[in-house]
Amino acid sequence: MSYAEILKAVFPLLDGADLASCMAVCKQWRDIAQDDYFWKLLSAKRWPSICKRPNPPTVTYYKLYQTFYKHQRQQTLLPPRLSFDNLEFFIDIWTGDKLIFSEVVSGPVLQTGMKNLPPGICDWLRFHLEGPDYKMILPVKPRFKAPLGETVSISVLVGRKDINKVACIINKSVFDYIDRTAYRAMAFDYLGFSPAHPFVPGIRAWISLLFTDDKNDSVIDVFGIEIDFCDAAKSRDEVLWLLDILDWK
Repeated sequence: MSYAEILKAVFPLLDGADLASCMAVCKQWRDIAQDDYFWKLLSAKRWPSICKRPNPPTVTYYKLYQTFYKHQRQQTLLPPRLSFDNLEFFIDIWTGDKLIFSEVVSGPVLQTGMKNLPPGICDWLRFHLEGPDYKMILPVKPRFKAPLGETVSISVLVGRKDINKVACIINKSVFDYIDRTAYRAMAFDYLGFSPAHPFVPGIRAWISLLFTDDKNDSVIDVFGIEIDFCDAAKSRDEVLWLLDILDWK
């Protein structure tokens, strides 16, 4: 078996990234790896129906695979039109019908986060709060206690001072998940977006009550409130763009 025949036997076993790497080895490898038969095999694994046609829908199957299978690069966002300086958050928490926390929080306060961590927090929560990831956290002073035997719910509205409009982030959602290993009580709601953005998929806003271990299983001692949009927005600019397309009233 010749050297070229060995390559032709091996190349069909490779994935797209490895086959493309082989094209950079030398001219002989590139000429063999560019055979559209190999790229048709790869395309058939990814899009079986498109290979039922006698000819590729593009010039070659290599071009088809190269165009649509490559990893999407992270796009650079334009500067957001919103500013945290123009935002304020209205946070209300109830146990049943009793209001236990009510605060108007300016955007810059959420930006500042929590500088001085209280004693008694677990290692996981300390690692999270001290980590470099972007976070929106409100320190709660004075602290409040939330009873675990009752329904605890939260509403969060956000206001824009530049246009005097309000949008909803959380609408009376219940803290129905208590993670005692991470010392977080969590609630979520789906964001409502402007009709101008009808194809934005369901994105959840999460609210976490951060608490310390006070050895009392019936209540939690809350020292912070965190707002999180999970994988939809992981940076300051992404959060501002997400808030910008809410259904402002």
